[in-house]
Amino acid sequence: MTREVDGGLETIKLKLPAIVTTDLRLNEPRYASLPNIMKAKKKPIDEKTAADYGVDIAPRLKVLKTAEPPTRKAGIKVGSVAELVNKLKNEAGVI
Repeated sequence: MTREVDGGLETIKLKLPAIVTTDLRLNEPRYASLPNIMKAKKKPIDEKTAADYGVDIAPRLKVLKTAEPPTRKAGIKVGSVAELVNKLKNEAGVI
């Protein structure tokens, strides 16, 4: 396997199984030429349904009910850190 490093390319051997990742520069893109674009405009497009491929697209889930979650109470503002710590200790039971 050849990988790109800061100094160039490095070739390494791996024992299988191995995990290999790639980056965006793996393949060179192919660009369409103007004559091929013109040919593609004239070519008919076959329309097929899911049944042509033997695929069943009937829904398998049934929605019984949808409801909005309950509304939350508005929060409160505290004037100082001491008041916040007091509320956390006594009211929320966090600390």
